[in-house]
Amino acid sequence: MREMYVMGLGSLPLVSVISFFVGAVIVIQTATNIDSAFIPKYLIGFTAKQSMVLEFSTTVIGLILVGKVGSAIATEIGTMRITEQIDALEIMGVNSASFLILPKVLALVIMNPILMIYSDFVGILSGMFVGELTGLCPLNDYIIGARYYFKLYEVLYATIKALAFGFIIASVPSYYGYYVKGGAVEVGAASTRAVVSSSIMLLILNYVITQLMLL
Repeated sequence: MREMYVMGLGSLPLVSVISFFVGAVIVIQTATNIDSAFIPKYLIGFTAKQSMVLEFSTTVIGLILVGKVGSAIATEIGTMRITEQIDALEIMGVNSASFLILPKVLALVIMNPILMIYSDFVGILSGMFVGELTGLCPLNDYIIGARYYFKLYEVLYATIKALAFGFIIASVPSYYGYYVKGGAVEVGAASTRAVVSSSIMLLILNYVITQLMLL
């Protein structure tokens, strides 16, 4: 529960800000690129919904969480390793990997889909407000577009991605932190390697899941 609060709820402000501006930018860019009178305005809302659900709320938020949460996990566990706290746990007969890593993995696997749904909501809602306030997309047209051709399978696809990304974001940095050797400099280097490796694995996994589920 503590890890869910720290890594999940603690990321809500950052997720809110990013989702708000991503949704607003999608609406503005879509509206300014639609310069034909034959293209209906509701496609702006449709594009915002599809972009947030299929990609931005999973991949972009996942990459942001890698930098925020992943680096913190690698640093925390790495510091415990070089200060011999992990060795102390093992001397007491505690399974240090299960005690330190498993709660983080479970917390992110549970919280990442919740953050994804929250990001979808904030991004689509911000796009609606920006479209109405700027006059680029009337409110009724935006709502029609957001509801147009809604497929529950796409939400399932995004949820599966969020579950997989949550596992990657927690497990890879934990590995780098758990097996670090040396001092403070090595912990910083391990944190950097953890973020880079997690980001690459996340993007590869994004491609694989998309290839398997959407084609």
